Amino acid sequence: MPDRDLSPILGEITDPSSLHEQAAAALVIAGALVAVADRRVASVERDEVIRFIRDRALAPHIDEQRLEAMFDELADRLDRPDFANVVIDTLRPVSDLAIASHLVDLSERVAAADDDVHPHEVQAIKLLRLLTLVLPRAKPVTARRVSDQQPVSGDTT
Repeated sequence: MPDRDLSPILGEITDPSSLHEQAAAALVIAGALVAVADRRVASVERDEVIRFIRDRALAPHIDEQRLEAMFDELADRLDRPDFANVVIDTLRPVSDLAIASHLVDLSERVAAADDDVHPHEVQAIKLLRLLTLVLPRAKPVTARRVSDQQPVSGDTT
């Protein structure tokens, strides 16, 4: 595997603890997925993603240039054979946040941005709806006392 595939890409989340970056990436991937669905990304589609995020103050800490770079890079990654993994891996960290409705709203706005809703864009929106319903939610981790743990069968402790 070439080294370029292992280094962080422009727009990639390099700090997994950055929930704000992850939420912004999830919004951007939703828009990018619809934008690439018809095999041509119009600048008006990218502009709609940025406008949607800005108008709703969903990522006020991230500047427009950063959002544009994220969109361009994620749109490029969605053009690769492993695009489904890219979408799932980008959405999974924020699956327990209340942004699911924003993802679907954003995807619908992007589909309509170029005044031509392609059937593949409709399919991408349906996929996003499905993913927002079925992605595993983050599970809270609770500490258990050692005395609370059940012995495994055959365990003599």
